[in-house]
Amino acid sequence: MKAKAASGKTLLALCIACFLAGSFFSTWTHTFHQDNNQQIPINFPNHVTKLADEVTSDCDHHDNKPLVVHNYRDIVGNCMSKSVGGKSVDVMGEVKRTHQAIQSLDKTISALEMELAVARTSHNDGQTSLGIASNHSLQRAFVVVGINTAFSSKKRRDSVRSSWMPTGEELRRMEKEKGIVIRFVIGHSATRGGVLDKAIDAEDAEHQDFLRLNHVEGYHQLSTKTRLYFSTAISIWDADFYVKVDDDVHVNLGMLVNTLANHKSKPRIYIGCMKSGPVLSQKGVKYHEPEYWKFGEEGNKYFRHATGQIYAISKDLAAYISINLPILHRYANEDVSLGSWFIGLEVEHVDDRSMCCGTPPDCEWKAKAGNACVASFDWSCSGICKSVERMKIVHNSCGEGDDTVWNVDF
Repeated sequence: MKAKAASGKTLLALCIACFLAGSFFSTWTHTFHQDNNQQIPINFPNHVTKLADEVTSDCDHHDNKPLVVHNYRDIVGNCMSKSVGGKSVDVMGEVKRTHQAIQSLDKTISALEMELAVARTSHNDGQTSLGIASNHSLQRAFVVVGINTAFSSKKRRDSVRSSWMPTGEELRRMEKEKGIVIRFVIGHSATRGGVLDKAIDAEDAEHQDFLRLNHVEGYHQLSTKTRLYFSTAISIWDADFYVKVDDDVHVNLGMLVNTLANHKSKPRIYIGCMKSGPVLSQKGVKYHEPEYWKFGEEGNKYFRHATGQIYAISKDLAAYISINLPILHRYANEDVSLGSWFIGLEVEHVDDRSMCCGTPPDCEWKAKAGNACVASFDWSCSGICKSVERMKIVHNSCGEGDDTVWNVDF
């Protein structure tokens, strides 16, 4: 049914009514133009004027005159600074310091809650090369850096030891004086005590830089290994941060520690190069996701998560993983799994692109410009291509200097 067209008289009456309504509204709140360069106050509604009086009642006026409100900014601006005992006080500065104190308190409460939960649910899923008993007291540290490695990667480990990782007495001194713990993380073979395990035992006896997990090694078990790494590490070291890095990635320890220190006062921190790659449903391709259907229609992308080459989490998140170890779901890709564990929590995702620099010339240019990278690798290889041969080259070109980490104050 078509609507009946309005008559001309009706439209004219409607226009006159709108005009009268607008005129009536304008008389409610009217302004005065300036006279002799002096601004006359606006007549705000009574409830607004009353609110302004309440807000500014605690603000000092040096001339003891009533507050004249020209606009809403006067209400706020009047309280931006005040005088106490004749001295000016920076109110915004006090607010900022109070906010920082609240942040610190929030982190402390979060840590205490997690520690209480850990005390109730004891997990001891691994042993260390230091031979610490299960009932030991936790060792204090600033950061634990776990380098993911495999039985076949001895040459990779040697390339790391000869470049960015301290060894021997220097490694133990860094742990004691700077609170920086670095360990190669590995499980055991399918046949415990076999030739592969004995080879690691011999290497560990020489370098004493392994964290051994109660885990059967295997590429398709990286999500399980990651869970066990964090659970084991937090049962040994009471650290502010826990880092996972692959053994074909170059790291500048000074930059890493400095980056983490900037977030020390915050709770539930997840730091890395955040990405959102495609969910690969086709079988046989690298990084195939068997549970692709959970992510919606074909062609969808994953949620944001840190790329798997290197990432860091705060202590409360490591404790969360340890407590909920049996029920944390494992996707095909380890970095996706970690991101999924935090997706429903109040976690701050920090996207730090210095943790995914390219190899020379990329990281070299940045180092020369005074912006040394936290980590460098080749995206095409998911690590440094031919890292055994090139790790030292990358270190010489992009390294921050061996003394830098010792001079970082955190």
